[in-house]
Amino acid sequence: MEFNNSKPIYLQIIDYIKKQLIRGELKGGDKISSQREFAQQMKVNPNTVQRAYREMESMQLVETIRGQGTFICNQEEMLAVIQEEMAGDLLRHFIEEMYSLGYSKEAMVQLIEKWKTEVREEEK
Repeated sequence: MEFNNSKPIYLQIIDYIKKQLIRGELKGGDKISSQREFAQQMKVNPNTVQRAYREMESMQLVETIRGQGTFICNQEEMLAVIQEEMAGDLLRHFIEEMYSLGYSKEAMVQLIEKWKTEVREEEK
């Protein structure tokens, strides 16, 4: 995982865990790395990881059990919410960037239709 300067690292860590959930790489009940291990793996400050884990606990995304570790919460309905939230963020960013490049709503729709057709052809 590579971090960028557009967003605080602790939020990027949360997004990383969320994406793993959406892709099915993590499931409810799975144990995730300890804060120290995660910090070493990602080469970030342990305090940053601690903040991310604390935030994920407050979101009820993970649960820490003393002496056992940190586990993904078992809430399937949360997965759909996370997926929709992340898709919305991506779309908002895309639309804002396209507007900043001078594209109209109609031009964006035309481009999306064109790309959709190209992707379908590539999948064949």
